[in-house]
This record gives sequence, structure tokens and C-alpha cells, in this order.
Amino acid sequence: MKIIPIVPAPMTEVELALFEERRKIYPRSQKGWFSSWRWVLVFFTQILFYGGAWLHWNDRQAVLFDLTTRKFYIFGLVLWPQDFIYLAVLLVISALSLFLFTAIAGRLFCGYACPQTVYTEIFMWIEKKIEGDRNARIKLDDAPMSVRKFSLKSSKHLAWLALSLWTGFTFVGYFTPIHVLAQEVFAFTLGPWEYFWILFYGFATYGNAGFMREQVCKYMCPYARFQSAMFDKDTLIVTYDTARGEPRGSRNKKVDFKAEGLGSCVDCGICVQVCPTGIDIRNGLQYECIACGLCIDGCDQVMDKMAYPRGLIRYTTEHALERKLDNKSMWRRVFRLRTLIYGSILGLIILVAALSLAYHVPLKVDVMRDRSMPKVTDTGAIENVYRLQITNSHEEAHKYVISVKGAAGIEIVNQTEIEVAAASVIPFPVRVRIPAGAAEIGSNRIRFVIQDINVPKINVTEKAVFLVPK
Repeated sequence: MKIIPIVPAPMTEVELALFEERRKIYPRSQKGWFSSWRWVLVFFTQILFYGGAWLHWNDRQAVLFDLTTRKFYIFGLVLWPQDFIYLAVLLVISALSLFLFTAIAGRLFCGYACPQTVYTEIFMWIEKKIEGDRNARIKLDDAPMSVRKFSLKSSKHLAWLALSLWTGFTFVGYFTPIHVLAQEVFAFTLGPWEYFWILFYGFATYGNAGFMREQVCKYMCPYARFQSAMFDKDTLIVTYDTARGEPRGSRNKKVDFKAEGLGSCVDCGICVQVCPTGIDIRNGLQYECIACGLCIDGCDQVMDKMAYPRGLIRYTTEHALERKLDNKSMWRRVFRLRTLIYGSILGLIILVAALSLAYHVPLKVDVMRDRSMPKVTDTGAIENVYRLQITNSHEEAHKYVISVKGAAGIEIVNQTEIEVAAASVIPFPVRVRIPAGAAEIGSNRIRFVIQDINVPKINVTEKAVFLVPK
């Protein structure tokens, strides 16, 4: 029997592409209008994040999501699990904002305010300060291991780890009072959950911003995949003007490039070198583009040196390029019916939510009827027992009076006044009596009215059922 060896088939181009190794990107530092705005957003978001946990309000942390007591403190507002509707509204506002801004100007959030973008920018700044600019980092990585290389790499990673752990500590500080958390850290008395989340969030920051970087944007972020559903030809995007730039080629500044049959692009590659995701914008719109605008800054500087007009790479729309629209016509099409509808709906929801918060009543009452059978007194009156869960979401103690309505002669036969401490919940038993014959047999609708004694406008009416036995 002849044995025929099995030779594996050669890998095709598609199979090779599936196993493509990551090419490390060394973004070049770039100054310009868009770069400055990126750093403005970096400072703004990080001042909010790191500083917000240390702000105080009414002798407590200004922003605190206390899961233990199930209270969410946001400056003067105290929210409870019953206020879940506000979280739903916040998510709706976020989704509509995403639709609106993407329809107008693409991935603005990705390029300027996304945590992945912000922390990657900070980590690259640390890398640049320790290892040097782009060329120095490339040479350092290509060089064999030495004392200098080891010390530079170690210093960089130690700085990254310190920032990552501080980020994890700050994140947990929004759920555990940060002053208490700091004392526990220095006393080594942290609980297991605090340890876990500080290390977990710190590790995520260190890994995503230090190592994965553009891989998160390209392969892990779902927004990159469905963004095209929100784009159209009137969406502002970072675009290379092919008609003006091609054919590209290097040339002397003094040469009449038009006479040589060349376009404005000098093929310097600056737009590729400054891109944090390593794409060539001259190949057209790509899902990896995060709309940071750094390629615009780089190209504009080259155009200035060559004494060419700026705007070879710019924020514009496909229709503006195809039809050679001026800025006025382009912006008129940007604010089209689609974006106006998004903006109107978003504005209406924000207005309603703001009014709801402005007129938010710091009193909530849940009424539960006792499961026991109604009691019949010696006079024939009927009594039902209820449990009122009274929540005072204000940061001051309040005194309330309780009354009941719904039938002739109905009354509360026990205490009707109660004081509830600041931001607390008290269960309060209530015995309700109806005289004999004043209500029909079976279920009868009644209403509890709970009113602040000192501030009458703070009041709540809750429905309940009064049972009359046969």
C-alpha cells in the first residue's frame, strides 16, 4: 500500500490577512488648532474626573454613588432607587446626542472626549517625556537591551502604573467616600471589593492606554462598526481633497508643480505619521479614523511651508467636495432636516428632565396594606392596617402630617405626625377606620395624603385599597 503524504495547502491572501501581526504605531507629535483642542478636552475631562471626587457639599462628598445605603448624591440632589427614571432619561439623552453629533460631524466624541482617546493621549505624553519623540522611540525599540534602555522603559512603566492606580483609586472614590478610602489605603485596611476594583480599573487603564491603544478603537469599540449607519454625504468628516492633491509627488518649493503635472500633495507622509490609529487618510474615509483632526494640522503646516493654500485635508462633506460647494452652502446642508429633528427631540427631552429635577419633590411614599384580615370593632367599624414607607430625600429633617380620604367618616386612629431625618427612610404603621355602613363590601378606593407641616407645597398623595369583609 502506497502512503501519500498530505501536504498542507499554501495560505491564501485572505488567510494571511487574518493572521496579520500588529504593526506598532509611533505617532508623531503635532501642534495646531485641532491638537490644542484635544488637550483642552483632556484637561477638562480629567479635572472633572480627578477633582470631582474631592468636592464637598453640605459636609459630605458632592458626587457620591453610595451603593451601601442606596443613595446617589449629586451636589444638592439626593436620588434613590425609585428615581431610576432619571438614569433612563440620561441614557436616552446620551444616545440622541451620539446620533446628533455623529450626523453633524462624525466621530467627535471618539477624537476628543472618549476615555480611551484621553488616556492614550496622556500615556503617549508620558512616553514622549521619558523616551523622546517619534524617531527617538523607534531607535530605542530597535536597540538591544542596555542599562539606558532598561531604565527608560522601567521609568515609563512605573509612571504609567502610578497614573493607572490613581485612576482606579479615584474611580472607586465615587462609590466609597474618597476621604475614607484614602485613610483605608494608607492604613492597609481596604475591603476586598475596594482592592479588586482599584486594581481592576487600574489594570484596564494601564493595558488599554499603554499597550492596546488604537486596537481598542479598531477592533473592540462597537461604535466604529455602526457609525456608517449615522453618516451620509452631508456629514462633516476629515477628508483628503483628491481632486486637488493628486497626482502626488515630492518637489522643490520653487518648482511650478502644476506645470510638472503634479497635485498639491507633496507625499511627505506627515498625515500618516501623526495619526494615532496609523491610517492614511488619502485612501478615503476608513472606519479606523477617530476624527481627531491631527492630520489636518500636519498637512496645513506643510502647505504653509510650501506656500500652498491650506485645506488639502480638512473637515468637509462628500457633497461639498463633489459639487464644490462654498462654506455657506455646505453648512446649510449640514444643518438639514435630519439633524434638526435630532436636535429638537434632544432639546425637548433635556428641557423636560431639567424641569422635572427643578420641581423634584423630596418626599416619596410607598403604601402597603397589611395582609391580615380587616378588624371589626365592637361598634361595627372596620379597621385596615397599612405600612407607609416614607422617604425624605432632602438633606434636612422634615416633619409630616398624614391624613386619609375616600369615605365618609374615614380616619386614622393612631399617630398622624412623624419626623423623618435627613436623607433617610422610615416605615410607619397606620390604622385606618371606617364607621359601620360607610363603605361598600369589598374593595374601596382611598387616598393617603402626606404633607410637610412647615412647607405645605411638599406633599404626596398615594392611592390604596380598603377592604370591607362580608
